[in-house]
Amino acid sequence: MTPEEYQYLQHATSGLTEEQNQNFLMFYSGKRKDPQEILIYTLLGFIVVAGVQRFVTNQIGMGILYFLTGGLCFIGTIVDLINHKSLALEFNQKVAFESVQMVKMMFPEKGTQPGA
Repeated sequence: MTPEEYQYLQHATSGLTEEQNQNFLMFYSGKRKDPQEILIYTLLGFIVVAGVQRFVTNQIGMGILYFLTGGLCFIGTIVDLINHKSLALEFNQKVAFESVQMVKMMFPEKGTQPGA
């Protein structure tokens, strides 16, 4: 985990109770992507199919574009190879935000009513 990701997680989970925090970690750890995974998927773009890293990070439109254009003639794949850490961080921040929202909805604080 990068320092940027850790800092974002601390900020995102600052208002959660201990129970909510544990549930958040369960949701988040199952969905987050390691930058090395993104690097491997990007390298696959040179050998097998371009755009796998975009599909994995839920950027379906870009994944299809990369697939149809050979990674934008390998230029996009090279750029993603260089920026694989930022691709992973951006994806993980979205997943963290979604996980926090899900935890707040599913496990409200004691003494509060959901939707109230």
